[in-house]
Amino acid sequence: MARRRRRHRFELNADVNVVSLIDVMLLLLIIFMITAPMMQGGVDIALPAADAKPLESKDGLSITVNQAGEIFIDREKYTLPQFRLVFKSISANRTRNGVYLRADKGVDYGMVVQLLAIMRADGVSNVGLVTEPEEIR
Repeated sequence: MARRRRRHRFELNADVNVVSLIDVMLLLLIIFMITAPMMQGGVDIALPAADAKPLESKDGLSITVNQAGEIFIDREKYTLPQFRLVFKSISANRTRNGVYLRADKGVDYGMVVQLLAIMRADGVSNVGLVTEPEEIR
């Protein structure tokens, strides 16, 4: 009989304690919820408002011009002469889904026209001008 008691003492416990796993999962969820909006940043600009359908610039090549007239392709900064040289090589690979031009509302209209002319000269005809929706008054 002494042997039977020992067998009961060493039985396997097949229960899984998931409470600690749920705690870790919730902690990771909170961390991602806090950090995700910070990762969507980019170049800080104030887009002009217009009554137009919003464009999603996630698939195509994004070109941004800030108020100081600096040109950014994704996050790399270029001057206008540098942009003129670099755009042709970049556009050959990445403009299949279009080009999205995000220009600050304080940027000179001539600068925007120059950028559009460079893009047109390099064979890009699908250019979207990104704006913010106009507020309803």
